[in-house]
Amino acid sequence: MIGDNIIFIGRKDTMDYVTAVVTQFRSGSKEVVIKARGKAISKAVDVAEIVRNRFIRDATVKEVRIGTEHIAAADGETNVSSIEVVLER
Repeated sequence: MIGDNIIFIGRKDTMDYVTAVVTQFRSGSKEVVIKARGKAISKAVDVAEIVRNRFIRDATVKEVRIGTEHIAAADGETNVSSIEVVLER
């Protein structure tokens, strides 16, 4: 089961993800995990920094995990970079 405090970054606007993170913190979560793969990695970093600098100033980066995931694609298999940014309050 995937926890409610995990935000997966994709193709939506950056502020949509910022709103999701802020909502998680305001609903009582002490920790929120922002996850992204591939080209969305930079957006995940943007989301974390916008949350910390504009909305929830007492949020800190607890941990950053980087890695590579092996993905089965239509044209074979490929490796995709991934990141997890753990924010805590």
